[in-house]
Amino acid sequence: MQKPELLAPAGSLEKGKMALLYGADALYLGGTNFGLRAFASNFDKETMREMIEYAHSLNKKIYVTVNIVPHNEDLINLPEYLLELQELKVDALIISDLGVWNIAKNTVPQMSLHVSTQANTSNWSAVEMWQKLGADRVVLARELGLTEIAEIKDKTKMELEVFVHGAMCISHSGRCLLSNYMAGRDANKGACVQACRWKYSLVEENRPNEHFPVLEDERGTYIFNSKDLCLINYVPELIKAGVDSFKIEGRMKSMHYVASVVSVYRQAIDSYFAAPENYIVQEKWLEELAKVSHRSYTQGFMTGKTDENSQVYTTSSYQQTHDFVGLTVKYDALAKRLYIEQRNNIKSGEELEILQPNGKLLSLVLVDMQDDKGQEISVAPHPRQIISVPYLQFVAENSLVRRKINV
Repeated sequence: MQKPELLAPAGSLEKGKMALLYGADALYLGGTNFGLRAFASNFDKETMREMIEYAHSLNKKIYVTVNIVPHNEDLINLPEYLLELQELKVDALIISDLGVWNIAKNTVPQMSLHVSTQANTSNWSAVEMWQKLGADRVVLARELGLTEIAEIKDKTKMELEVFVHGAMCISHSGRCLLSNYMAGRDANKGACVQACRWKYSLVEENRPNEHFPVLEDERGTYIFNSKDLCLINYVPELIKAGVDSFKIEGRMKSMHYVASVVSVYRQAIDSYFAAPENYIVQEKWLEELAKVSHRSYTQGFMTGKTDENSQVYTTSSYQQTHDFVGLTVKYDALAKRLYIEQRNNIKSGEELEILQPNGKLLSLVLVDMQDDKGQEISVAPHPRQIISVPYLQFVAENSLVRRKINV
């Protein structure tokens, strides 16, 4: 049994590097065109080159999304862009549209092609057809259960990629027109405003000026608002079903989110392969997934169709138990001081925790806090301010420093 790839989102160069440091085997990212996250930082040619060179230096891979639903004018500059991606040594292209697929096969025939989840592939015959068209991998629709995934694998032997964590769309695998109709921004071209998260009321045809709120409580309801997917409890079953790549959603998410979630799934996958017969979902993993910004979690379609419990009816807000406040930059073993780059206001006396890239947690109390000139300070209010505090044990660089939220 082969260990599945852990595939993480890279919304920026920093987020991508952190995802790799925290255990991702590969990244998927978008360029400035042809991808479905128009509001992410995305990558121009030079930052993409840096990201690819960094990943390849770690023997890890980069996949680039070319998965918009294009019109004729969108295809004009596509061949040039594909040749650029080939020159940059991208490991695979993620495509949903047959027209883009056709141009890619003719322009960069040696490049590996993955079928995007936007293609809505939900049966073995569709996977077989993509295989005949030269696909190396299919990203399955989110609307599939374990038995369906296993059957597809058994019938096709194709590489299969499955989303295991992150935001869910109410529309079939992301094919949605709500944003287009309501805000003039095309979700299928990367400009979704997430209209499904808005608050709605009911209007009766003969009483157009009367709005009837569909109340769950006094704050209203969000009837299209899906919970976030979390399949940490299904890691063994997905592996046994033959899934080749575990995909985490979130190119718009924070660095803290991406690193923390990657860390949990890295530990879960490695734990299973170390001792399959003794595998259990550890409580600390569930606690870790609660620390990042998220909606309530759902198992999605893993064991069948979703029901009313898969939606959030009371709010479009996120929940989390911890705030990200800093990133470690250096440990001075001689002086026994830990240097931290501040990312949120911190004060002397605060109790914090540290998540290291290897998944281990440490506790930290801010005492004898000094600025970068060695002057004692009681507060670090400036963005990216470098501070140091005494610490008796080594802490890895790029460890996440965070503070529990008092609710």
